[in-house]
Amino acid sequence: MCYTPRRLQPTGVQKAHERELLLIAIPDAFNVACYFVDRNVLEGRGSNVAIECGSEQISYAQLQDQVNRAGNALQQLGVRMEERIVFLVPDSPEFLYCFFGAIKLGAVAVPFNTYLRPDEYEYLLNDTRARVLLVDAALLPAVESIAKKTLKYLEKIVVVNGRGGNYPSFESLLESASSQMEAAATSKDDTAFWLYSSGSTGASKACIHLHHDMVVCSELYAKGILQISEHDRCYSVARLFFAYGLGNAGYFPLSCGATTILSGPRPDVATIYANIERYRPTLFFSVPSNYVAMLAYHSPEGKEFDLSSIRQAVSAGESLPAAVFQRFKERFGVEILDGLGSTETLQMVISNRADEMRPGSTGKIIPGYEARLVDENGHDVARGEIGALLIKGDSTCAGYWNQHEKTKATFDGPWFRTGDRYYQDEDGYYWYAGRGDDLFKVNGRWLSPAEVENALIAHPAVQEAAVIAREDASKLNKPVAYVVVNPEAVPNEDLVRSLQDWVTERLGAYKRPRWIEFLPELPKTATGKVQRFKLRELQRTAQSASGKVSKT
Repeated sequence: MCYTPRRLQPTGVQKAHERELLLIAIPDAFNVACYFVDRNVLEGRGSNVAIECGSEQISYAQLQDQVNRAGNALQQLGVRMEERIVFLVPDSPEFLYCFFGAIKLGAVAVPFNTYLRPDEYEYLLNDTRARVLLVDAALLPAVESIAKKTLKYLEKIVVVNGRGGNYPSFESLLESASSQMEAAATSKDDTAFWLYSSGSTGASKACIHLHHDMVVCSELYAKGILQISEHDRCYSVARLFFAYGLGNAGYFPLSCGATTILSGPRPDVATIYANIERYRPTLFFSVPSNYVAMLAYHSPEGKEFDLSSIRQAVSAGESLPAAVFQRFKERFGVEILDGLGSTETLQMVISNRADEMRPGSTGKIIPGYEARLVDENGHDVARGEIGALLIKGDSTCAGYWNQHEKTKATFDGPWFRTGDRYYQDEDGYYWYAGRGDDLFKVNGRWLSPAEVENALIAHPAVQEAAVIAREDASKLNKPVAYVVVNPEAVPNEDLVRSLQDWVTERLGAYKRPRWIEFLPELPKTATGKVQRFKLRELQRTAQSASGKVSKT
């Protein structure tokens, strides 16, 4: 079941654009846990450090041992092939033991977001119909508060990283389990794991991913774009239970025998800097809001932080403003590769490259994927025109669990409707215009909130900004900007006028925010995405309380 993938070049009889694609050849009989864990040992990398977590170092040989024990322990608990196994575990070696142990068993690994409320866990546990839950000791109270109420299917709870009451200990189960395990006879198209979407635009949906999906992402992006090798050290601020973090700190380093650096608790900015200086990562992954927070933070001792080990920083989740790219490069000498991915596509599908950087853009389509920009009738738009982004690629999920209509609305054959709107310049770079429901017309012309936000963030007083539509006295849409200022800036009427003039000079009068509202922080999801619907709710609440629209 272990296998080294081959890249196939399409034949000369195919169309020119098809010859540019990379095809990944994977055999039908395939278990992806063998590929990411066992293969490293078979190819002589057993002594390489696979995981660093605190003071602990775990080799690939030790990782294989623990994954096998985890798979055998799950089997002893009665977990069957194709059955969902849920785990609620922070970033730690145990996360990877659970994840790949379940997959090697032929079960379906389902990691949960560790930052949710008990009622959200109730929904997810009932949605998965899982009988077994592995939960970190620190998160056990959240599960216990709902376990005896309305959980329809859960039968067994196992406590990870500690002990809890009468529940069995995961560590004890590992100790008693065999370190030898034969992988289940799965195929490349069997379900390997589910990842739940962030739910920022509605209830969370489970994206069904297959055994071959992680291999495709590793080959096309981690190796094709990042040029990852066994000498790299990967540190991700995005957590493992997110699609972005699962690649960054999970299967990307395991694809080539590199090292992943794991830090359990959600890190604050000071901890992120401390981890970079302690562990010396070569690849650093984060999101735009965190890069902004890093830029705003300075050492209490007045010394600069040492980021010299980082050969490449990566950003995803939202569009990275050009101003943030420039400020980070000027301060630390590190360039940030912006890219686009999603839970549905698993990882990046569009990205900048180290040798083809265009700050402010999302980059170019990654070889192996295809993209289209279409109008409301599904026709391709011309270069320079804004259109809805569709993506085609072999890492795209098989659909949403138990949501047939949503699946049909989102997937058109091999094409995935991302919900994002972009335009493409003459050089092939993609530029983010906003989500489909974020764009609005001003004076009969489309306005891209992202464009105005990028202009505002370029102002030296602005740390973050988000733009939405607001009706004026004539019931016409005009842009309103919610702004978080830098610590040294003073939010007042003079700054309002300065920001409005700043945008007018750069983008034109009709894109100028008619109102500026200052906030201490912007509402965000756990993945760092701005929740514009909460800004709209804030706006409606303010208007309802005052009975009129603010005229800031």
